[in-house]
Amino acid sequence: MQSELSVIVLAAGKGTRMKSQLPKVLQPLAGRPLLAHSLASVAALKPSKTVVVVGHGVEQVTKALAGSTVTFALQSPQNGTGHAAAVGLAPITDDGITLLVTGDTPLIRSETLAALVALVNERTFALLTCNMKDATGYGRIVRNAAGDVLKIVEHKDALAANDATTLAVNEINSGIMAAPTAWLRGALAQLTPHNAQGELYLTDVIAMASVDGLTVATAQPANESEIAGVNDKAQLAALEREVQRGEAEKLLQSGVTLADPARIDVRGTLICGIDVFIDVGCVFSGVVTLCDNVSIGPNCVLKDATIGHNTTVHAMSHLEGCTVGEGALIGPFARLRLGAQLGDEVHIGNFVEVKNSTLARGAKANHLAYLGDATVGERVNYGAGSITANYDGANKHRTVIEDDVHVGSNCVLIAPVTIGTGGTVGGGSTITKDAPAGALSVARGKQVSIPNWKRPAKKTS
Repeated sequence: MQSELSVIVLAAGKGTRMKSQLPKVLQPLAGRPLLAHSLASVAALKPSKTVVVVGHGVEQVTKALAGSTVTFALQSPQNGTGHAAAVGLAPITDDGITLLVTGDTPLIRSETLAALVALVNERTFALLTCNMKDATGYGRIVRNAAGDVLKIVEHKDALAANDATTLAVNEINSGIMAAPTAWLRGALAQLTPHNAQGELYLTDVIAMASVDGLTVATAQPANESEIAGVNDKAQLAALEREVQRGEAEKLLQSGVTLADPARIDVRGTLICGIDVFIDVGCVFSGVVTLCDNVSIGPNCVLKDATIGHNTTVHAMSHLEGCTVGEGALIGPFARLRLGAQLGDEVHIGNFVEVKNSTLARGAKANHLAYLGDATVGERVNYGAGSITANYDGANKHRTVIEDDVHVGSNCVLIAPVTIGTGGTVGGGSTITKDAPAGALSVARGKQVSIPNWKRPAKKTS
């Protein structure tokens, strides 16, 4: 059936078992909300309209999706999944078909959804089911002797009725279905709350389809994890590991060397060149690019960073919003903040922080230093304990350190200030004025030694 496709995403639930002020669909998985994963899979189908049904935490959910093209529909009060579907269907026209997905099944693949939608026509309803070893908690698919789907019985209702036959069924309802829109609207209008929960069940439309003579076609996902829901933090953690196993496998297949595939977290997009090595405990978020022959040491955190060819990032380093050139050495215990742009062969050592600064080829800051709002030339040596004092309490100012400058240890460069090409700043200096090229600039108090000085003695009671 080649018809216009609309999508309803059910995202109104509170998620009580999460024990969190954050709505369930906004709980993070691999760096994105659960709901964002579901919406990404839906978007690949290019629906004409996507309606997100919201309820609990409506302000948080709508804020999280600000700027998206989805339509929001408020379910208030919340009276079950059938009611939520009817609310979501309100802004959708009767032409075409409607796909219903849940906002807490983040691993559903767009290919699986497309296959389900392809089964639908004017007289066919499509349901995504799954055969599970342990079906506890899921609605069961009830079929007749010919194998036709008759209805879905929720787990709680089967328990309440002591229905051992239904409880023994392993084929479960995923909560994902597709139907002709016009028929679905009429079916939802006929729902009644005759169940253990006293709610309108979306699953009751399956029995209606059977009674109305519609064929109930079924499809199954390639993997059980595709339809895994998230109801508590334990399930969320298990799904996180599932996602990360998949990310690690993709990296390994592309030729990346992982010290331990079980100890890497990709929470965004990680792009790797040839012969990249990643040690244990590293976290990647945003968009990170590691070029050829990059080595990342253990327990590093990289976010929105590009690392050039043949560069090594040593252990415990934190890089965010930065670019690093080729052949550079970073860390251990280095921090590159937003706007740090490092050229080729730059060295940033232990406990050095760089923010909104450019360092040209061969510049070095190897120990215990801060470079903020600075422009650093080629081959500069920046001494241990030195800082750029870039903030006057109201505004930021820039420090310019030209090529081949040597800044001694424990210096303070008070911006705005320029250190000329080839200049030297003596250790312990506080520089407040521009320093000329090629000169030694020293600004520190005169040393005084008082002979025979006796330190105060500790008083005794």
